[in-house]
Amino acid sequence: MTVQATAPTTADATTRQTSRPAAAARPVRWAADAVSALREGARVRLDYSAQSLWRVDRLIEEIRREGAPFAAVETVLRGLGAYAGEVVVRQTGAEWWTSAGEHWVRTPDGRLWDPVDEARRCFAGDGSLRLLCRDATGAGRR
Repeated sequence: MTVQATAPTTADATTRQTSRPAAAARPVRWAADAVSALREGARVRLDYSAQSLWRVDRLIEEIRREGAPFAAVETVLRGLGAYAGEVVVRQTGAEWWTSAGEHWVRTPDGRLWDPVDEARRCFAGDGSLRLLCRDATGAGRR
């Protein structure tokens, strides 16, 4: 049996945009929870823009400077990393991938990004969600 490939239609693209892969369920929820918690608790508004990641990097830096133990902020960092991943997904048409409980963002060029781990690295003083987004979206090459 021969199957002929056809070019994607606008309807196909719309379907892809509205139906997210199952791998996105948890990180999308973590990101939404982080956005909600920051809006309610810290009066910080995040809008899923690349510019908002400046604020997220500063927020993680403040938490680190206050000396919070990692165990106490692990869930917050996971949510902020997932938020950064969602920024990349929305800006590039990337999608979430998961394996063995880990979640990555796969950009259309095939590269895999780990924004949750980058949030942890940011907390350790050696990472930046803003720079991860810049690299993943190619904004630094313009």
